[in-house]
Amino acid sequence: MSSECPDVVVIGSGPNGLAAAVTAARAGLQVVVYEAQPTIGGGARTADLGLADGVVHDVCSAVHPLAVVSPFFAAFDLPSRGVDLLLPEASYAHPLEGESAAVAWHSLDRTAAELGVDGSRWRDLFLPLLEAPDAVVALGLGSKRGVPSEVLNARGAAAASSFVGSVAKVARTGGSGLFSGTRARALLGGVAAHSPGQLGTLSSAGVGLMLAMTGHLGGWPIPQGGSQAIVDALVADIEAHGGSFVTSAHISDSSQLPPARAYLCDTTAEAAAEIFAEHLPASVKRGMNSLGHDSGVAKVDFVLSGPVPWRDQNVGRAGTVHLGGTWSEIAASQHAVARGVMPPSPLVLASDPTVADPSREVGGLRPLWTYAHVPLGCSIDVTEHVVRQVERFAPGFRDVVVASRCVPASRMSEHNANYVGGDIAAGSVDAYRLVARPRLAWDPYSFGLVRTVDGMTARVALCSAAAVPGPGVHGVCGYEAMHTVLRKTFGIHEHISLSPGLAADI
Repeated sequence: MSSECPDVVVIGSGPNGLAAAVTAARAGLQVVVYEAQPTIGGGARTADLGLADGVVHDVCSAVHPLAVVSPFFAAFDLPSRGVDLLLPEASYAHPLEGESAAVAWHSLDRTAAELGVDGSRWRDLFLPLLEAPDAVVALGLGSKRGVPSEVLNARGAAAASSFVGSVAKVARTGGSGLFSGTRARALLGGVAAHSPGQLGTLSSAGVGLMLAMTGHLGGWPIPQGGSQAIVDALVADIEAHGGSFVTSAHISDSSQLPPARAYLCDTTAEAAAEIFAEHLPASVKRGMNSLGHDSGVAKVDFVLSGPVPWRDQNVGRAGTVHLGGTWSEIAASQHAVARGVMPPSPLVLASDPTVADPSREVGGLRPLWTYAHVPLGCSIDVTEHVVRQVERFAPGFRDVVVASRCVPASRMSEHNANYVGGDIAAGSVDAYRLVARPRLAWDPYSFGLVRTVDGMTARVALCSAAAVPGPGVHGVCGYEAMHTVLRKTFGIHEHISLSPGLAADI
């Protein structure tokens, strides 16, 4: 597709692919990024869906708790690049029938005070983690290949111990193991269900506790103007350091790519294995194809004539709302999805960005972002399922709906090839697969492959959510994969500065 010979080729322009490209360009390497879609950004794009003039929607990710704690984004420094990360008054909320909603405020004390009988237990759960949150993040977003330096001190070790113990207890006993009341259980269950699969697993417990901690740490921000603001900042930095992009370029075989010294795949593991199939040892190819996929999501975007009429007004102060009822209801729906059965009342995640960003309202109309957990590959239009779930807790919601569009799980890959069957995690997520991701190997990124192209040797690596540490808009997969390639292929071992306006610090 190109006659140029870059140092690094990145396939896919999601946040991880862009993180890899930023790091390579800052190291002084010539980088080109190939993207199958006409626009850059993967799961972090914002687009006009044609539902109402001037109203834009986030294509996949909309709220970014991991952007606050990610080591990549901390180094990249989004605010200094003009990306306004706006904080709703509450991080997330969980409405219930017959009682007041459970709300995760930024303040741990305020949240605990409103949880009644379980307030002290909620505080006791998260206070030790907040004493050394960097240790918890290092466990969650680390490579799982050693002991992070952040836990090698008294405070870090104590926080890590509390985190591991709480994960084990939640996985073993569910919400009832920590709380006696409905509201605290539901509040934790909703955030734990961000992890694909069933509640009561180590992966869902770990994801839930870390995300819940961020709600009391830096909040769950919404980028002003939409997630595209993050993408645009990454693209601007890549281009400023000599990188380039090729869009509408679907790569299915390595012969379509120019010669380079390194190829990084922001793709699913099986897609990467297919692209480089003729160069892969059989054992590596089997490993790359073994990751598999769990459940899916179906996306429903709405245009509303006003705010969602939540029965409990505090819900409208949160940037993210979990709609699924009690812990038991969520567990039942997640269990059905895992078995391939469409639940009558699926878990729904909803976000009205106008709660934090008034600029998203245009002419009195505003977007509402939602998705529902459904079986992998499900072709059902879930619009009515979502409307019913919202109506349970916001009577009159139908009256403010002006327009809507559903993308069933079976069609999610049409706008992002990584979302096979609606799997936005790019592969199975369980305790084993958070370590053996995409396969069991000491280096979780490299294919262990050296490829010859026109007499050049090249390294191929996976840098997507199909590698450790897994899904989420944090950029760590791309950041760490590129650092591995820099060391092994280019002999660059020094720290690469990502600070705005600075070149490589090597």
